Amino acid sequence: MADTLLLQNAHLRLSVNPQGGGLRELFSLTHHTPVLWDQGDSALFPMLPLANRVAGNRFSFRGQEIALPHSPVDDEFFLHGNGWLERWAVESVSDTECLLLLRSQHSCGFDYLAELRYGLREKVLRAELTLTHLGQNPMLYGLGFHPWFVFDEGSRVQFSASGYWPEGEKHLPLAWQGEIPPAIDFGEAKHGESGWLNVGYSGWNGVAQIQRDVMKVTLSSQTPWLMLFRMSGESFLCLEPQSHPVNAHHQAGQPGLVALGRGESTGLAMEIAVDPAISSC
Repeated sequence: MADTLLLQNAHLRLSVNPQGGGLRELFSLTHHTPVLWDQGDSALFPMLPLANRVAGNRFSFRGQEIALPHSPVDDEFFLHGNGWLERWAVESVSDTECLLLLRSQHSCGFDYLAELRYGLREKVLRAELTLTHLGQNPMLYGLGFHPWFVFDEGSRVQFSASGYWPEGEKHLPLAWQGEIPPAIDFGEAKHGESGWLNVGYSGWNGVAQIQRDVMKVTLSSQTPWLMLFRMSGESFLCLEPQSHPVNAHHQAGQPGLVALGRGESTGLAMEIAVDPAISSC
């Protein structure tokens, strides 16, 4: 698109689309190959004011029943919130950094200003998302990032976790399990089965690595919750840092979600580092 923002340094190039606040491209100039996978939609997008799905598209908060907005892309859920569907204002842009703003208000109680910053430092992309509540009454918020990594037949992924939620009906999680089956345990680097996976992990240590033939890609974020999504026959792998588990709105204590009063803020940051591949020798 003509209004995309191009950021570049000696190692990385990225294209930011104000429509949706996401990336159209993250490309390694060092390795002459894309880091993120884009088939015309988005290679990375922000999730706010919640991540993923909420059962029944409603939840209870401080004695009130909150009915979430309808989504133009999903008949049943306010899927990933609305930030990835709105047009963000470009506040500032330089060769290696940009700042986008989104003002959003919903009758259910979401009323916020979001700041989204993308920056390049050497071989690292850093994304920072900050949300400030502006409504008179407190509201419950969550954040996330949804990157689509290139993941071909020779790729391997590795990260640690202490438990997981199996996927159930309508892509909502079933009961948490403390023993991760071998097929979805990536404590050691492996390609895994090339089928449908949509798994939420807990106890993530905040670091995940993808090994490819020419590069090592390291994802890092200070949150214990990570979603993994892949589809059969597709050359991508989504590793999604989230400030809360899927359907946390209906879990005891609403883990990871943050109740904000007027003027209060919450944030989430993520980094993607691109380095030479680890030698097998």
